[in-house]
Amino acid sequence: MLTFRLDFGQSNGWGSTMKQTGQTPDSLTHVDPQGNAWMVDVSRKESTVRQAVAIARISMSHEAASAIRENALKKGDALGVARIAAIQAVKSTANLIPLCHLIPIDSVGVEHVWVSDQVLEWQVTVRCTGRTGVEMEALTGASVAALSIYDMVKSLDRTMEIGPIFLQEKTGGSHGDFRKAK
Repeated sequence: MLTFRLDFGQSNGWGSTMKQTGQTPDSLTHVDPQGNAWMVDVSRKESTVRQAVAIARISMSHEAASAIRENALKKGDALGVARIAAIQAVKSTANLIPLCHLIPIDSVGVEHVWVSDQVLEWQVTVRCTGRTGVEMEALTGASVAALSIYDMVKSLDRTMEIGPIFLQEKTGGSHGDFRKAK
């Protein structure tokens, strides 16, 4: 088992930040009383329908964007590959983010839209019925969709930029609904 230890007595780093904000090991949800990282126990939480929508954008050259639109890449269909990569990433989030719970996913929707001639936006919608939300799954899926586009097109454009990546909205759970202001 992998255990992390946070030293709350340091004068810099986490310890200093916690002193400045008044946080203690007891006030953090992913830290036990001794300062060890741990996975939150969600067994007492009510199982509800939860959904999260995340967005990731990738900016590229006109040449790269044209090649994607025309499906003219040597590696194949970049949009199709990115869609499958996003779905796989959603299902693998608990393996990538150390303190995430393994969540039974009910559905994953992956859509893309060209928001400008050279900016491709991925929207990943994840839904589950469970005791914890799917924000990290949606964010991971959107991020990996953009990364997959980078991988498929990097021979044409190594100056591509990924971002912003953000949570657009989430519903369900004890913290209520959230929608990012435009």
